[in-house]
Amino acid sequence: MEKTIRKPVYAGKFYPGSAHELNVMFDNMDVSHKLPEAEDLIGGVVPHAGYVYSGHHAAPVYNALKNHHEAIDTFVIINPNHTGIGNGNFNVSGVDEWETPLGNIETDKEFISALDIEVNELAHQSEHSGEVQLPFLQHFLPYNFKIVMITINRQTPSNAIALAKLIAEAREKTQRKIFILASSDFSHYENPLTGFEKDQFVVNEILELNTDEIFQQIRKNDVTACGFGCIMTLTAYANDNYENPEMKILSRGHSGEVISSSQVVNYISILCYQSNLVR
Repeated sequence: MEKTIRKPVYAGKFYPGSAHELNVMFDNMDVSHKLPEAEDLIGGVVPHAGYVYSGHHAAPVYNALKNHHEAIDTFVIINPNHTGIGNGNFNVSGVDEWETPLGNIETDKEFISALDIEVNELAHQSEHSGEVQLPFLQHFLPYNFKIVMITINRQTPSNAIALAKLIAEAREKTQRKIFILASSDFSHYENPLTGFEKDQFVVNEILELNTDEIFQQIRKNDVTACGFGCIMTLTAYANDNYENPEMKILSRGHSGEVISSSQVVNYISILCYQSNLVR
């Protein structure tokens, strides 16, 4: 039976279209950020804009994975639905492989089967926020891994908690070592100062792993972070499956740092981990 492959849609658009250009761009990214003392890596919040704008903010999370003592079997990539195409609360991609200019990545079909989430390729067909994470994984990680790509169609605390539970159950069934990538940009087209202040209401709750309060601050302060449901899934998963989960901001900035503007998009990368420091 012929393999099903999801071809890259945003190569040459959101990120370079050749392996050489990608590797040169990655090699020039600053990944010298101080990393926390982590017993276990749980997940990360990563931006998904064009690499020229947000790539250097996403890279520290992938560098943390590269430098961690334990390899990851399966990356569960959770992204928001920018296209509006999809069924139900969330959809998983069921193709055999995802292709990028750096090669193909195998999907974890056993994990997908254990998830018991509706497969819908249309939800992933034109979605950029998961695809753009893949070249980072391929470049930074020196080992083989698989992926599971999930799109959230309805971002609510109840859906995030439900998805977190499904992921935990699938992990137990498959005995995979997993890492959750929550794909999200933060405030869109705000003045840099205003956007920072609005985002901070949400960031405060992320750092405390307060799943429901993330949602409340999004609504209360009209924060246009597009993947807040992905982030809530990560916080819910961390709270339910780890004794001492912590969050650390690795990088923060906005598009105006690249092209000066009074209306910018904000980017924040955050590492979620089990601390090995005794409190």
